[in-house]
Amino acid sequence: EVDGVRVGERVPGLQQPPHLHRPRRRPRQTSSGGGLVAYADSQPDQPQGFKKKKVVVLGTGWAGTTFLRNLDSKLYDVQVISPRNYFAFTPLLPSVTCGTVEPRSVVEPIRRILEKKGGDFKFWEAECFKIDPANKKIHCRSNMGTNLDGNGEFLVDYDYLVVAVGARSNTFNTPGVTENCHFLKEVEDAQKIRRSVMDCFEKASLPYLNEEERKKNLHFVVVGGGPTGVEFAAELHDFVTEDLSKLYPSIQHLVKISLIEAADHILTMFDKRITNFAEDKFGRDGIDVKTGYKVVKVSKDAITMQNPATGDITVPYGMAVWSTGIGTRPFVVDFMKQIGQANRRVLATDEWLRVRECDDVYAVGDCATINQRRVMEDISEIFRVADKDKSGTLTVKEIQDILEDIYVRYPQVKLYMKSKQLNGIADLIRTGKGDTEKESVELSIEEFKKALSLVDSQVKNLPATAQVAAQQGQYLATCFNKMQTAEENPEGPIRIRGEGRHRFNPFRYRHLGQFAPLGGEQTAAQLPGDWVSIGHSSQWLWYSVYATKQISWRTRALVISDWGRRFIFGRDSSGI
Repeated sequence: EVDGVRVGERVPGLQQPPHLHRPRRRPRQTSSGGGLVAYADSQPDQPQGFKKKKVVVLGTGWAGTTFLRNLDSKLYDVQVISPRNYFAFTPLLPSVTCGTVEPRSVVEPIRRILEKKGGDFKFWEAECFKIDPANKKIHCRSNMGTNLDGNGEFLVDYDYLVVAVGARSNTFNTPGVTENCHFLKEVEDAQKIRRSVMDCFEKASLPYLNEEERKKNLHFVVVGGGPTGVEFAAELHDFVTEDLSKLYPSIQHLVKISLIEAADHILTMFDKRITNFAEDKFGRDGIDVKTGYKVVKVSKDAITMQNPATGDITVPYGMAVWSTGIGTRPFVVDFMKQIGQANRRVLATDEWLRVRECDDVYAVGDCATINQRRVMEDISEIFRVADKDKSGTLTVKEIQDILEDIYVRYPQVKLYMKSKQLNGIADLIRTGKGDTEKESVELSIEEFKKALSLVDSQVKNLPATAQVAAQQGQYLATCFNKMQTAEENPEGPIRIRGEGRHRFNPFRYRHLGQFAPLGGEQTAAQLPGDWVSIGHSSQWLWYSVYATKQISWRTRALVISDWGRRFIFGRDSSGI
């Protein structure tokens, strides 16, 4: 007793602190598909008058992990759901395939990342198989059988949902690809490729095979001439010439690497100087680059490809890697059908990364694309806002006064004004500032439309790269951090003064450059400002950037030590 009051006894007239009299919440259950489905409630009831909004994040890739790392964990109850419990540094997966970097060096457990953040974070290793936007619930399934009835299914409520599940490899419905080809999207894929390469060499070394059978087993085919396919082909060539040729001297001359690309050139997203250098270098290295060929069928032992000049060609192979683009995950396809986006390739979002026609759902990374609003859809409204004196015409000065606001909402206008395809009226708008005579020229709405008629041709979809996904995750986290401090309408950006301005500026991707490792310690780098560098110096820049971009000091130390080990001892050729 303290002052006549027994500890734990309720004192009349004194209100108990909320955490002492809060009732314990029992797990809820509901029937779904004939079985019981549990609700995942990560938090007990909050004190009266205070309730954090629940943010559910699907995926632990570049977009999802960057979002989590930058989100203010004090503002939200955050729940993370992913079928893998780690983040993978995917740009180094080609290095993992050949033992240049070890698999554990490029992964960081997601729970360790969340632990460093602190706050209200929960993680469940499971996959989402259905989104119910009407009731703000997602259906999840764990392969661990943790549910009460053993089916591993549970429901999760959300206030905000962030879809960051990435994408899967796109086979374009080519027969035999799924059954016979390797993909290179996950760490597990890289490990399988590494084992397959060694199996091909060991099999070709068996004494009872003839030379044709050995050639078949040592023919490595890479389908897709994008950055991933080119980097893997270069890594494999280095692995063979620098390491395996010493261990398999009797068969190393039979090795052949083929790179198949449907377009006229490889690395089409790079500068032509890089494309030409890569094709020339691969030719000198003995890598057979087949451009203009489309793979139409893959069997267990052969690949069939088409070319307009030669027709169908069938070539035997020992191992094939498919790297030709991305496809949408099945539950995302179902979700798109629910919200009226059935005819799209990926989820469409607005410039604030909100899924169109769906409240409180955001999508970032490879599973989504920004559906940039067209200028010509809003041209009449833009004209009305710019015409401040209501004269029915616009002077060049009036247009220029509102041009910066237009750039924010419609970035294609800024690109157009920098291009060389301007018509006379658009060129007048661009150059008339400060010229009193030009500023007084008046344009009707038809002339205004003519000036901007070609603007929307500058709209370009963002590439599906780690750089884009990371920037989107960081942008969205910044918006979420500001949303909770807003006085009203915290759910998203709002217009003010009717001039197209918003509390949050739309997402704008800033391209920081890209690399294309070409083997032999040579890398092509294309950096902002149309700066292109090719050679050994770019390789060291690649090392520096990729070491710096590692998500933790642990992975940074491991990757650097792997590079050092490779320089001293060579690559590991074991089958594990």
